[in-house]
Amino acid sequence: MSKQDCETLFLKENLLLIAERLKISQAEALVQQAKLWPNPSLSVDEINLWATNRQTGGAEVSPPIIGNWGRNQQVGAEIEQVILTAGKRKKLIALEQVGVNQATVYFEELLRNLKTEFRSLLSELHYIQSIESSYLEQLESIKALTNSYKLQVNQGNISKGEFVRLKALELQLTSDLNELKEDKNSVQKELKSLMRLKFNQVLVLTDNVNVNKDITSLKASDLIEKAYTNRHDLKLAGLEKEYYSKLYAYERSQRVPDLSLKVNYDRNGNTMLDFVGFGFEMDLPFFNRNQGNIKHAHTGMEIAKLENEYTQLSVENEVVAAYQDLILANDFKNSIEEDYETTLDDLLKHYVSNFKSRNISMVEFIDFLDAYLDNKKILLEAQKNVNQKLEELNYAVGIEVLE
Repeated sequence: MSKQDCETLFLKENLLLIAERLKISQAEALVQQAKLWPNPSLSVDEINLWATNRQTGGAEVSPPIIGNWGRNQQVGAEIEQVILTAGKRKKLIALEQVGVNQATVYFEELLRNLKTEFRSLLSELHYIQSIESSYLEQLESIKALTNSYKLQVNQGNISKGEFVRLKALELQLTSDLNELKEDKNSVQKELKSLMRLKFNQVLVLTDNVNVNKDITSLKASDLIEKAYTNRHDLKLAGLEKEYYSKLYAYERSQRVPDLSLKVNYDRNGNTMLDFVGFGFEMDLPFFNRNQGNIKHAHTGMEIAKLENEYTQLSVENEVVAAYQDLILANDFKNSIEEDYETTLDDLLKHYVSNFKSRNISMVEFIDFLDAYLDNKKILLEAQKNVNQKLEELNYAVGIEVLE
């Protein structure tokens, strides 16, 4: 797959992102719940299933309700509706809406973290694929030389010591290649989990993931300004302040008791046959005026303010550090001559040819091959570091700094 195809699949199939997106709907459901009024309550009581002559004195106290049923029976019913006072419902809706905003930012923050991890893993996989290709090429070349030397040893043309030295080099390259494959397996494992690939699938990058953009155009001051707007942890810190502000308003409204309005009906319960009455009920706030919860919310506001200031300082320092690291990595990459890798490859061919012709010694050939592989690693790591440092800067700023 290409890098773009990998990212598309990652954004579509990542299970953690799907789960976090559902949490937004979960928070929206709480807003929907907060908008609902309390249900009215109905109570029916004081029902007597029969009335004896002793109870009524043998007289008809009340007429039947239906047909001949319900004569001299008593029943009471009441409907009660709670009325939320002091704007409690509106304040609760505003409080839960902050939860929706937080869930949205949590999703964006998770995406920022996973995307950074994902792209770093892609860079690592590209690096491993590249260095593995170089090692395989050299291993095949050394194997061919080893087989040739083995024939020469059997014919008595060269010493067995030279063959053993060459065989040791082959084993060392094989061991190094196995370590690379283990690293690749580890990277594959992480990428397949992030992309929701099956265990029996193998990911191979088909294009170059290296950065080829003008990094020198970036300025630390501009990046800090962008971070103020786009860093999700700054947004979360601001939402934390807003949450406690809304919570403080809601808890203060709880000092005012709610009002319950009542309508009741009573048959045969007093001097009236069918009595309809009205009333209300409310708590008297003599002892509990919600003092503790109000203080809790107010203290939360102070804590959120301090944490917001600390987060802002951390963001500034993270952006500057990531910017400086990227400049260092890019300067080192640019300090390497463009044709240096081609020169290395040409020199290797020259050394292999001279070694086969026995114009150079075994020691000279092995020393150059070690230097060649080390320099190949340095070249590939230089580009990989630029990729990773750019992703770290993207992470620190909160957006892609190079479009």
